[in-house]
Amino acid sequence: MNNKELLISGAAELGIKLKEKQVRQFMDYKDFLQEWNQKINLTAIEDDQEIIVKHFLDSLSCLKAMKFLNDKDKLIDVGTGAGFPGLPLKIIYPELKLVLLDSTKKKVSFLRALSRELELQDIEFLHGRAEDYGQDSNYREKFKVGVARAVASLEVLSEYVLPFLKVGAFFIAQKGDAIKDEVIDASRAVEKLGAEFVDVKTVNLPHTEIERSLVIINKIAKTPLDYPRRAGIPKQSPIV
Repeated sequence: MNNKELLISGAAELGIKLKEKQVRQFMDYKDFLQEWNQKINLTAIEDDQEIIVKHFLDSLSCLKAMKFLNDKDKLIDVGTGAGFPGLPLKIIYPELKLVLLDSTKKKVSFLRALSRELELQDIEFLHGRAEDYGQDSNYREKFKVGVARAVASLEVLSEYVLPFLKVGAFFIAQKGDAIKDEVIDASRAVEKLGAEFVDVKTVNLPHTEIERSLVIINKIAKTPLDYPRRAGIPKQSPIV
């Protein structure tokens, strides 16, 4: 199976029918990622087909938990790194109002250049810490959807992401298969931040035996102004 067939069949398994332009954008994304990865550390995954499966299809698996998503919603991807899952979602929903936030300046530079290469519009790029932007009135409680695929515990991710969301909005956290204890441990933090757990959806990553958990959290009240705390504090001292 060649790269395009792998992408198209994997997306179909997730219920997504890719257009020719979208397939081309994903292939260009792959090439651009590999090219820049020679200069800066963007991903440990370098093989063509692993990028397609473990980055692109994994990002698109979020849509299994986003039946509520409209193509003109405002979405923030916190700790986006090389653009996952936000940019693959933008390729599927070109009208999405997307904000990509990362604390590494070189990664944000890559994202700007990549978005120009893929001719993607209406994307804002933020370089900095989620704790700082979460207290900024221009971004606090402005978003319909928040996503994160970052490797942090759920209570820490919740403090990073939930302050950005409006009441009624949803946070989708992409996690591994062993999630039960993490959800229990994060329940107090989620409640303090003005939200509640809705569901945990299990998704099989196409072309693999890997199971992913999509944790769905609903914002039901405004986040207290004490949160997020100063940069570094959420990770050092998670809410208990």
